[in-house]
Amino acid sequence: MNLSLFIAKRYLVAKKSHNLINIITLISVVGVGVGAFALIVVLSVFNGFEKVITEMVTAVSPDFIVEPNQGKYFDEQSIDLKSLAAVIGVKYTVKVIEEDALFRYNDKQHIGKLKGVSENYQAIGIFDSLMMSGEFLLENGSSRYAVAGAGVRWYLGLNIRNPAALLTVYVPKRGDPSSFSFEDAFNYRSVSVSGVFNSKQEMDETYVIVPLSFASDLLERNHEYTSIEIFTEGTINPESIQANVESVVGDKFEVKNSYQQQETLYKIMRSEKWAIFFILTFILILATFNVIGSLTMLIVDKKKDIGILRKLGATPLLVKKLFLTEGILITLAGGLLGLVLGIMVVLVQQYFGVLKLGNEAGNFIIDAYPVDLKWIDVAKVFAVVFVIGWLSSVYTVRLIIKRFEKLFI
Repeated sequence: MNLSLFIAKRYLVAKKSHNLINIITLISVVGVGVGAFALIVVLSVFNGFEKVITEMVTAVSPDFIVEPNQGKYFDEQSIDLKSLAAVIGVKYTVKVIEEDALFRYNDKQHIGKLKGVSENYQAIGIFDSLMMSGEFLLENGSSRYAVAGAGVRWYLGLNIRNPAALLTVYVPKRGDPSSFSFEDAFNYRSVSVSGVFNSKQEMDETYVIVPLSFASDLLERNHEYTSIEIFTEGTINPESIQANVESVVGDKFEVKNSYQQQETLYKIMRSEKWAIFFILTFILILATFNVIGSLTMLIVDKKKDIGILRKLGATPLLVKKLFLTEGILITLAGGLLGLVLGIMVVLVQQYFGVLKLGNEAGNFIIDAYPVDLKWIDVAKVFAVVFVIGWLSSVYTVRLIIKRFEKLFI
């Protein structure tokens, strides 16, 4: 049996000669526990929001997008679309035209983005679960329709139940702007709105999706596109698909996966998470000052015991390990207590959604605060607690050794 660990455990639970030491030890345990509890809960909340945002983004984003390295538009002949569609794992290839536009509905106006997509986009069905009202319908025979974001509907006051009210789209004409009069500077077309979708805020507030033929006519872009969106079957290695797509499109085009398309967003979320992690870790370090105080008072209180242990043959190293272990046990007791309580709270919220968002009016996509417990975070928090406890104990023992050097010789 490890003698230093055995005695340290007895010191941890045994009643001290001065009740103040018991109180300070309890405060130390609670302080470390609160820090560990806060760490695991906050990290789980960030994981939950990251998961929700990721699901929202990936729900409407293609698996890969092909864009030109130079310029905004490219000609259809510059990419072998048949070879691209034949790449193993590729299920759909969608031709896209995306451009800034002015939308007008009755007496209201809003600047956003017009997105024209080829016919097979409707068959993908990625917007089916995101429709707030109406349906995702772009073409029906010779009729063409638009699908708008929830934010665009709010800005323009769209009413899809009124087929007589059309959405008018304005875009600048191609050519030299100085040769146009103001009245002739814009192309415009009107279209009925078939539905409204609700996804991520950036898309809701700006995008109106229309058939590719509508966008091509309006923008005077025949067989020219801004990108090719690729949707995969999901059973093939994404890295392999991306490499094969890059070999087909060549060096003049850039192929981005779902992460690269939203790289800035993911970096911001992760940097925020780690910033909060380090702030709470600093607070946890401050909480360990109680451990230092508790361990210092315990060593002073146990001077008589140290003398007895030395006369019984205990080496100075054993005495040092004894109080070093005591400090680590105090920290771990608080850390494990905080972790267990934190895991319980997170799991209850994760599976039962006890803490609501106040979503009575349906303004939020989710009803309860999202949390996602990751065991790697639990391991990180435990490691941080252990390292902080070990360092604070080493510092305290070394400091006391200098003050009471005779006891340890």
